[in-house]
Amino acid sequence: MSRKSHRPPPQFAVGGDLSFALPRVHELCGRARRTLAVMVAARAKGPVFWIAPSWVSDPLNPDGMRDYVAPQDFTFLSPRRPEDLLWCMEEVLRSGAVPLVVADLPGLPGLTPVRRLHLAAETGAGEGKCRPLGLLLTPGDGGAQGVESRWRLDPAHRQGDTAWRLDRLRARTAPQRRWSLRYSAQAGVELSAPDPASAA
Repeated sequence: MSRKSHRPPPQFAVGGDLSFALPRVHELCGRARRTLAVMVAARAKGPVFWIAPSWVSDPLNPDGMRDYVAPQDFTFLSPRRPEDLLWCMEEVLRSGAVPLVVADLPGLPGLTPVRRLHLAAETGAGEGKCRPLGLLLTPGDGGAQGVESRWRLDPAHRQGDTAWRLDRLRARTAPQRRWSLRYSAQAGVELSAPDPASAA
């Protein structure tokens, strides 16, 4: 027990109930996980480091990002060895030099590396110039252990309407929940009750 007040952690607000505790590491999964990461990056005030394997056949396309963010704000890192992906992320988080670090992973990280990432982000918040946010992009349904929260984004487009289905699958301080997500350059992320046609 402690006499210290237990204040909620600062949040990186994206839009509506979509927010991320700082300085922590969170997981994004689903078919549109990269799109969600780019939407988050649009809210970052500063440069973004995007880490992805050098051997992937479908790297992020800067031209496809233009409706969301300015590609020149991104620094792309392409490690050649799998073990260097999380090492790069850890070093960038520890520096506290940029507000957002994204690692596009080919598989799920272990619990110990995720804990190291949290510690690195906390160190960066204390010694760097910002409270860094770390995003782990994982394939399929995700499932990384030790993350602060897990979000899934999947397309739910219909004729004449561009939308996505956003699921909060896990969070330390909030229940599971689903929204319909729309995005515009002017309004940013907008969340609403899910469309029954896309709720399945």
